[in-house]
Amino acid sequence: MTAVLARYEALVAAGELRADPEQRAAAERLDALQQALEAIPARGSLLWRLARHKPKPLRGLYLWGGVGRGKSMLMDLFHHCLAIPEKRRAHFHAFMIEVHARLREARKSESGDPIPAVAAAIAENLRVLAFDEMVVNNSADAMIMSRLFTALIESHGLVIVTTSNRAPSELYKDGLNREHFLPFITLIEQKLDVMALNGPHDYRLERLAGIDTWHSPLGDAATDQVREAFFRLTDYPPEDSAHVPSADLALGGGRVLHVPKSLKGVAVFSFRKLCGEARGAADYLAVAQTYHTVILVGIPQMGPENRNEAARFVTLIDALYENKVKLFAAAAAEPEALYPRGDGAFEFERTVSRLKEMQSSEYLAAGHGEE
Repeated sequence: MTAVLARYEALVAAGELRADPEQRAAAERLDALQQALEAIPARGSLLWRLARHKPKPLRGLYLWGGVGRGKSMLMDLFHHCLAIPEKRRAHFHAFMIEVHARLREARKSESGDPIPAVAAAIAENLRVLAFDEMVVNNSADAMIMSRLFTALIESHGLVIVTTSNRAPSELYKDGLNREHFLPFITLIEQKLDVMALNGPHDYRLERLAGIDTWHSPLGDAATDQVREAFFRLTDYPPEDSAHVPSADLALGGGRVLHVPKSLKGVAVFSFRKLCGEARGAADYLAVAQTYHTVILVGIPQMGPENRNEAARFVTLIDALYENKVKLFAAAAAEPEALYPRGDGAFEFERTVSRLKEMQSSEYLAAGHGEE
C-alpha cells in the first residue's frame, strides 16, 4: 500500500516537483483521507455489519487554484493510491451529462422527484466520487446540483473530492437563477474542506517551455511538436504511444464523438473529424467543456469550395476560445492564410484574431472555463 504523502515527497525529492507549502498541505490532507477511508470496512461487508457503531461520514475535499498548480497531479496520486474498490473518478462535465440522462430515464418510469432515485443509483457500491475541473456554466446543472449532492453526501455518505479553477463562492457567478445554486455553495463549505492551490509554479506552462501552439506547414516537424506537447501535458510515456487511451464523448440524444486520444483533460482530433463532418455548436461546446486542451491536426488551407468546413472551424474556435481551452495545432498555413477567399472570409478574420490571442501567454495562463 502506497501513501499519497510518501508518493508526493518522492516526486519532490526527485526534482519533478518543487517545494510548495500549499501543495504539501493538500497532499497531507489527501493522505489523511486515504488512511481514514482504508481503515473503514466497506459498507455492507461482514465487518461493517458487525461494527457496534457505524463510522461518522468523512469530510471531502475541494481543491481550487490557478492553471498548472498541481491539482490534477494530486488527484492522480490520491485516486491511484487509494486502495479501495468503491471509488470513481470522472470529469465533472461528463458526470453532469450522465446525471441529466439518468433524470430523463427516471422521469419516464416514475412520478415525483427523480433525484433521490438517481442519487441512489450513482451511489451504489461507491464510497468516493472524485471530480476533475468542477465548473458550472449552465442553469440546467445549477438547478439540480444542490439537491443531488445533498442526497449523495447526506443520504448515501459519499465522500466528494474535487478540483476547480475557482473558489466555491465564484462558481456560477452571475449565472441565471443563481439563487437556486447558493445552497450548493453552502453544502461545499459545510461538508468539504476547501483548500487553495495558488503556488508560484505553473507546471503546465513550464512543461511546454520551448513548444509553440501553432505549427505550420503540415509535415513531420509539425506532427512531432504537437505530439511532444501531448506527452508533456499528460505525463504519458512516448514509448507507449500505441496505447494512449481513447474516449467516447456523449453529445446528447444518444450521439457520441469518438476521441482517438483522450487523457487528463487533453484531447487529440483531426480537422476532418471535427470540421469535415456535419456538426453544430452544441457538439463543439461539449468538447470545450470537457477538455482543457485540444490538439487539432491536419488543418488544411481552405478556399470557396470549403466554405462549410470553414464555417464549422469558426464555430469550433468560438467554443474553445470562450471556454479558455488551450489549442495546439498542426496546420497547412498560418491563421491569416487559412481561408483568404470564399463565403464568410471577412467574418473569418475574427477567428484569425482569436487564434492569435490563443497563442499568447495571457491566454495560456487562464483557467479552463474562465470568462
